[in-house]
Amino acid sequence: MTVTHNPAQSRFELQYGPHVCIVDYQLNAGVMHLTHTWVDPSLQGRGIAATLVSAAIQHARHHGLRIHPTCSYVHAYMQRHPETQDLLA
Repeated sequence: MTVTHNPAQSRFELQYGPHVCIVDYQLNAGVMHLTHTWVDPSLQGRGIAATLVSAAIQHARHHGLRIHPTCSYVHAYMQRHPETQDLLA
C-alpha cells in the first residue's frame, strides 16, 4: 500500500481499487492538525487507516512539525504508539 501526500488538498491518500482513502490535515504555525480519517467501510479492518496515519506522522517528523490529533482515530493511534508522543503539540 502506497500513501501519497496531496498538499493541494491538505491530505494523505491511499488508492485501494476504486476507493481513495484519506487522512485530512490543516497546517498552522508548525502544527499539523490531523482532522479526519476516512476509509470506505468495505475496506475497514485491513490496516489502511493505520498506514495513512503512520505516513502522516512520518511526514510531520521529517519536516519538524508537531501534531494535534483532532481526529479520534489519530488520537487513539498515537496513544497505542508511544513512540509518536514526542510529536504531540
